[in-house]
Amino acid sequence: MATVRNMADDATESSSDAGTGTAVLERPETSEQTQRDDGGDADRYAHYVSKSRIAESRLTGRPVVALCGKIWVPKHDPDKYPVCPDCKRIYEEMMF
Repeated sequence: MATVRNMADDATESSSDAGTGTAVLERPETSEQTQRDDGGDADRYAHYVSKSRIAESRLTGRPVVALCGKIWVPKHDPDKYPVCPDCKRIYEEMMF
């Protein structure tokens, strides 16, 4: 049989605290940050995103998600870039 030790056993107990104990769980600090670009070739393509999402992003500055899964804040003219092959393939699969 295992012995369980109460943290209150280690401290001096007053008569009102007898039989009570407090356990403290420490949670490591983590930093969650949305990655706004993948730093790779996906930045060299124009991606498929709905027009309403693009308009919303321009107003709020929030990132959009392309069909291929790329997450970014649109800033450049997409006409200056070739179409993302993954977005194009997914779009064609959805339409046919």
